[in-house]
Amino acid sequence: MVTRQLPKVTELLELMQFKKPELDARKRRLDAALTISDLRAIAKRRTPKAAFDYTDGAAEGELSITRARQAFEDVEFHPDILRPAAVVDTSTQILGGLSALPFGIAPTGFTRLMQTEGESAGAGAAAAAGIPFTLSTLGTTSIEDVKRANPHGRNWFQLYVMRDRDISYGLVERAAQAGFDTLQFTVDTPIAGARLRDKRNGFSIPPQLTVGTIVNAIPRPWWWYDFLTTPKLEFASLSTTGGTVGELLNAAMDPTISYDDLGVIRSLWPGKIVVKGVQNVTDAARLVDEGVDGIILSNHGGRQLDRAPVPFHLLPEVVREVGSDATVMVDTGIMNGADIVASIALGAKFTLIGRAYLYGLMAGGRQGVDRTIEILRSEIERTMTLLGVASLEELEPRHVTQLVRMVPRPRDSARETA
Repeated sequence: MVTRQLPKVTELLELMQFKKPELDARKRRLDAALTISDLRAIAKRRTPKAAFDYTDGAAEGELSITRARQAFEDVEFHPDILRPAAVVDTSTQILGGLSALPFGIAPTGFTRLMQTEGESAGAGAAAAAGIPFTLSTLGTTSIEDVKRANPHGRNWFQLYVMRDRDISYGLVERAAQAGFDTLQFTVDTPIAGARLRDKRNGFSIPPQLTVGTIVNAIPRPWWWYDFLTTPKLEFASLSTTGGTVGELLNAAMDPTISYDDLGVIRSLWPGKIVVKGVQNVTDAARLVDEGVDGIILSNHGGRQLDRAPVPFHLLPEVVREVGSDATVMVDTGIMNGADIVASIALGAKFTLIGRAYLYGLMAGGRQGVDRTIEILRSEIERTMTLLGVASLEELEPRHVTQLVRMVPRPRDSARETA
């Protein structure tokens, strides 16, 4: 028989601790976000549909981004037991400098459209976390203002080779003068991908008001207040080059870009140069022969060619081919710190996050970006500890199996040789 008694107040107080209410609404909603997907849900509630869909969407049927995320989910880890990893070291040397974490912030265009703090929030958060920040050619904060937001940290610049080559050359010079240490030469945008969500939303820069956009904006007055009471939205580094926003966007896409352009930019840039948008082993090998410092396996977040190769799937083969001669990095589809750990285990030296950063920005400005980094950091540390590795150097391919979901059909060799 169980002996019953009246509860003692002192014992109840020991068992129950009342949480102090958080009066700061922004901090309250960010603290409640435990994953990047949670931040995405907050961002979707707080951002007008056209701006959110520009960030969240991809090209055509959005198969590339779906497959990229699925590839990370289709990972099986193989932990070691009785391997103490009470304290893990997440720092790494990348392209001649230190990063406190094995990821940096990828270049994103139109960033202040998502939330008015834009690239300044990203650069400031990167500085606080000790990781690199990358500014896009189509960024809405200038090269010089990003340097002011991150004066002592590592700033990288992403370059589109524009139809008017002198504009690109001028950007290279400005970024070098501002102390940016790495240039990302982007090669996967000969033309713009067909981003159907944007077309269906009537997306434009600046936003065009319709009955639909006004109705969608009614429950989000804070976004419109920020948008209407802050400096004009523009491609800040290109604002002195002339042309409308649409003309500048069109000028950034040039199908004539070639290895000759890479050679010219290489001769102009004094720091490290990496090529972003590599999608096969043959191109990776040629780029190493051309003398680049690194390559970024990327399909532009699925925003260019739909059904493009999954960068994470390419990683092991590319690392085997060129990993000893160049720094191999990967982006597209990263939504969890475990995705980053898996990439490092399979040979990537570094990773880049795009949408994950923007979800945090839309959810809470600079504090939201800080929360993104905090979530990913905790996931990386927890995954490493559970794997039994105390540093990134201890991660090996044996720790990861890429599970098979899509298997290519055998090629018809007779037809190919016919």
